[in-house]
Amino acid sequence: MLIWLSKQKKQPRRLNGKTLLAVIGFVLISSTVGYSAYNSMIPVNGRFPVFGVPQNIYLISKYDQQFGHIFATKSTTSGKKSLGSLHTTPEIHLRKDQLGSIHFINEDTDSKHNLNIDEFNVHTKDLSYFEVQTTTFIADKSGTFRYYCSIHPQMSGNLIVD
Repeated sequence: MLIWLSKQKKQPRRLNGKTLLAVIGFVLISSTVGYSAYNSMIPVNGRFPVFGVPQNIYLISKYDQQFGHIFATKSTTSGKKSLGSLHTTPEIHLRKDQLGSIHFINEDTDSKHNLNIDEFNVHTKDLSYFEVQTTTFIADKSGTFRYYCSIHPQMSGNLIVD
């Protein structure tokens, strides 16, 4: 007995509305994440992404009974993740063409503060108590450059690029 099997043409599968919306949503979210990741690698004074590890600088604004509003720095200890001792000497050192990330933290409970380094286009927003903003830049000029808070002009320090 012969059985004839008919070859059926497979019909292309059609996308239903929910599947189509899921695909469009995935593409939009992926594009947004990719665009944000790409832009986060561009330093504030650069035009192209930089694939490097920056020197991390922790700069803190505080109020001191003796000195008033001040900048202070914290450094990592021996490459550990915990922060080391607090230094009130607001001098930052970078090498020329080095990538730097300043993590600016406002620990002043009474006032807003910001951070500005005009020569490298570093400008943070006005930060309230315990707000943080990180700014990455390329130290592409040699010399000594002033950083300051525009709200409290007496708050300033030097960035030295060798």
